[in-house]
Amino acid sequence: MAQKTKFIVVTGGVLSGLGKGITTASIGHLLGSKLRVVPIKCDGYLNTDPGTMNPIEHGEVFVLDDGGECDMDFGHYERFIGVTCKFDWNLTMGKVYQAILDRERRGDFLGKTVQLIPHVTDEIKSRFKKIAEEERADICLIEIGGTIGDMENELYIEAVRQLAQELGKQNIFFVHLTYIPIPNNVHEQKSKPTQQSVKLLNERGIFPDVIIGRSERPLEPSIKAKIAGFCNVPVESVISGVDVDTVYEVPLLYDEEGLTEILHKNLAIYSPPKINKWRAMVDKIKSPAREANIAICGKYTKLQDSYASIIEALIHAGAFSDAKVNVHWIETTLIENGKASAEKVLKGIDGVIVPGGFGSRGIEGKIEVIRFCRESGLPFLGICYGMQLAVVEFARNVCKIDSAGTIEVAEDGGICKTPVVCFLPGQGNIDRKGGTMRLGGQDVSLKAGSRAAELYGKANIRERFRHRYEVNPEYVERLEKAGLVFSGTTPDGKIMQVMEIPDHPFFFGTQYHPELVSKLEEPEPLFRELVKAALERK
Repeated sequence: MAQKTKFIVVTGGVLSGLGKGITTASIGHLLGSKLRVVPIKCDGYLNTDPGTMNPIEHGEVFVLDDGGECDMDFGHYERFIGVTCKFDWNLTMGKVYQAILDRERRGDFLGKTVQLIPHVTDEIKSRFKKIAEEERADICLIEIGGTIGDMENELYIEAVRQLAQELGKQNIFFVHLTYIPIPNNVHEQKSKPTQQSVKLLNERGIFPDVIIGRSERPLEPSIKAKIAGFCNVPVESVISGVDVDTVYEVPLLYDEEGLTEILHKNLAIYSPPKINKWRAMVDKIKSPAREANIAICGKYTKLQDSYASIIEALIHAGAFSDAKVNVHWIETTLIENGKASAEKVLKGIDGVIVPGGFGSRGIEGKIEVIRFCRESGLPFLGICYGMQLAVVEFARNVCKIDSAGTIEVAEDGGICKTPVVCFLPGQGNIDRKGGTMRLGGQDVSLKAGSRAAELYGKANIRERFRHRYEVNPEYVERLEKAGLVFSGTTPDGKIMQVMEIPDHPFFFGTQYHPELVSKLEEPEPLFRELVKAALERK
């Protein structure tokens, strides 16, 4: 491991969902101007990755360029830090245990009894050090999932305690994110939950250097002093993590609270944050000149985190156009079950997104939404499954192939007589669900003269995919003769990756997930133009 690497460990207390991922990403943003920052996420679950988890339970699966499936925190890292993350940077206990058991079977432990300590903690530490060395990292950010006291993350906590002992105080820094409630009956901030979570952390041999208190309003001086006194930190190291209008304010807030200076001083580093352009974009998010209504039509609408990157991409696009994007959630099963019509639910909507997803539930409702968008001129973007269903809709209602459908319906127990969407080559007989789709970064060739090529401003792009099905090559010619344009393909032309309708105000479908590469300072072109088209329609 490069000796110069400094480690910043972010832990959480009291309850989950406080925003450790945003905090970790914000720290990376503040230090990333002159330093190579590499984020590492430690998850306690036994899954190898979250790829097979239900989005309603776990939230969005964020796909990396190298094909890794990770949780949504990696989206925050990439958007805030500007780094392209790697699958190896995500540790799960499933990954760690699998590696240990594989080594034991090979005889690597020379007959020793394999134990949680030291063998598992040594494996975790070795991965931290290997990533730091391979990436030539100046700063390694380590986010430990869950909260202090969880059984699932105890080995990670022990591993970073040992790491601190090995590296020395000047090379590692601990940030603890906790919750400062304001009970309705007393209307004042309470520090006791923070004291208790720090005590749990101390019992495990870790003493935080900075405590960030999440609260509805800035921490009062008396509360900062109380936390400092009970938790053994300087009062200036107790930081307000006040609720904000947009998560993109968080780096600005932390910098104003002095966190950047504290990190510079304690780790003997210097990397002044470049925040002027960032601040200008945040100002546009907070004070937009106009607004547009975009509907997300899917079946995971009960948990908005299922579509986290889409929401962020719309925020980026809105800021670019100095507009607020109001997101409206439409559960397409309501349309499918006849409880509402597409025309009714889309009244007042300026643009529509049909996102990715799996299974047959709600797809007839999605197809009806797509039909309405195509016929009424309502700006439309179909992503992954959304593009496939746009092809099905076009085949049924324009090409008059009444039985057109997707083979995915048959896989889900339904009937598909005419599969205009079929399995990708080699995907039909797979019996292992995890990590077996066409995943990660792939090259896309854009058709000269197409609107897609015009929007991207180049002939070749690289985008991220996560799919098992494709537009059936046997129907491409018939679809194109009827007016559908496949304006993006694989370089060999075999897989359709972008579709558009040229005489529509905005009608695009992409087999890839454009939302995964959007940034606040560089909105993804299709989202940018969708919002622009929605504003023009409004």
